[in-house]
Amino acid sequence: MGIISLSVQASALVNPCCYYPCQHKGICVRFELDNYQCDCTRTGYYGTNCTIPEWWTKLHEFFHPSPAFSHYVLTRFKWFWDIINATFIRDTIVRLVLTVRSNLIPSPPTYNSAYGYVSWEAYSNVSYFTRILPPVPHDCPTPMGTKGSKKLPDPSLLVETFLKREDFIPDPQGTNLLFAFFAQHFTHQFFKTYGRMGRGYIKGFGHGVDLSHVYGDTLERQHTLRLFKDGKLKYQVIKGEVYPPSVVEAPVYMIYPDRVPIEKQFAIGQEVFGLVPGLIMYATIWLREHNRVCDVLKEEHPTWDDEQLFQTARLILIGETIKIVIEDYVQHLSGYYLKLKFDPELLFGVQFQYRNRIAVEFNQLYHWHPLMPDKFNIVQHQFNYSSFLFNTSMVLDYGVEALVESFTNQIAGKIGGGRNLHPSLLNVAEGVIEESRKLRLQPFNEYRKRFGLKPYTSFKDFTGEEKMAAQLEDLYGDIDALEFYLGVMLEKPNPNSIFGESMVEIGAPFSLKGLMGNPICSPEYWKPSTFGGETGFNIVKTASIQKLVCLNVKKCPFVAFHVPNFLKSPKLKKSNEL
Repeated sequence: MGIISLSVQASALVNPCCYYPCQHKGICVRFELDNYQCDCTRTGYYGTNCTIPEWWTKLHEFFHPSPAFSHYVLTRFKWFWDIINATFIRDTIVRLVLTVRSNLIPSPPTYNSAYGYVSWEAYSNVSYFTRILPPVPHDCPTPMGTKGSKKLPDPSLLVETFLKREDFIPDPQGTNLLFAFFAQHFTHQFFKTYGRMGRGYIKGFGHGVDLSHVYGDTLERQHTLRLFKDGKLKYQVIKGEVYPPSVVEAPVYMIYPDRVPIEKQFAIGQEVFGLVPGLIMYATIWLREHNRVCDVLKEEHPTWDDEQLFQTARLILIGETIKIVIEDYVQHLSGYYLKLKFDPELLFGVQFQYRNRIAVEFNQLYHWHPLMPDKFNIVQHQFNYSSFLFNTSMVLDYGVEALVESFTNQIAGKIGGGRNLHPSLLNVAEGVIEESRKLRLQPFNEYRKRFGLKPYTSFKDFTGEEKMAAQLEDLYGDIDALEFYLGVMLEKPNPNSIFGESMVEIGAPFSLKGLMGNPICSPEYWKPSTFGGETGFNIVKTASIQKLVCLNVKKCPFVAFHVPNFLKSPKLKKSNEL
């Protein structure tokens, strides 16, 4: 393929790659000042801009259903999926879902925020978040490439106009606060931005499910939290119940305000988990589960030393986490009637790489703070944000069972569509927008194309209404200049769904690749001996969110990631918000 000179009205000195000319994952390479070439290798397309499909690509496109059609089928016809779920066809479809989604994530990684081209540094330097698309070139006419104005809208204006909550909007899928706090707890083991290092850095070296939020992200922190007896973690017993130790007993760095007495500061794997009782609750549950598993292992292996008990228990808990996330968490989010299944053996017969890198884009889209309500209902009491934050006493006063029950019964907010972010959290959204600009993320439509979605042609098409569309048009000027974070947050939601198409189709590949790419899912690890024998293996294979809670409390409450069915009527949902 020859080198192309881009003929445009703008100055010839404009970097031609700023126009994003290469389609279908083609890579733009600049030559001289105004020339470029698209590398279409293994894209299934050819031509100047990788726009002409090869014959097998035409065949694939003809038979391949659109993401919208697939979502429609998977979220309807329950009677049909009840039949499929009882047959071997379920495994075939789940395998297809896993492979199609995972194949959208490049492995090995290609870019990071320092290198907008393939380099050894982008591959080997795991202190960086990776990237799916390279940064917008520095020398583009506008921050988004060539579209839109030369100055992006003020972040505070965007947040106030499009994200700030006026009235609480409950999630139509019935998502509850137990889910919301699980999401926050789970993701903080790999979303650890390290701002002190610079742009795009991740704290620690964990790029997946490693439970560093339970055990600490350094060996020193892990050792401080360990009991060094029977494989267990340190703990304290209060009113006959096990809780994390205080920082007096396990002196690790934790983030607490001065108003929290040191003896009430819990020592947890993640330093920010003293922030809200929901995070302390999950930290307590996983602490109890780790020590419970250690007791099971010690009974079966009386000759094992502390280290082997600890390391094996950690592998079991990692397995439990992945199973819960796929079969409870992702299952709920998807709204699918197809019953998802965590079975690593489904992928043993296909090409798959058991390594993962966390991407900047995944970190950006996972800011689901609209889940948070206006107030928190705990038993018969209500707490506003000021009385809820850093309230470590709440966990001890009410106990884990009461918190689980309260969070299960309270509905969470809808994420997609905008205007549902509590005023106390607006600064978080502003920070996401500012960070995305420092990292020069490409426009929202470029990510839609990268993940096989049709780009939006107008703001009205994007929002599904006129008022917000007109406001966005006025501020951005062009749909192709819309920023990624605003795109996934403001996109019109799927019918009766918690968010829109892009969040699902872009987020799911990151999630499933990260989960199934874990080493424990590999043929070398996925065997009974890894988990101490059939008993430990069975703990992993039978894990669920209900079992996790009920095995670690005295009285088992109703446990699910959605509010109980009787709370889903409009009347009861409204009362639940207040």
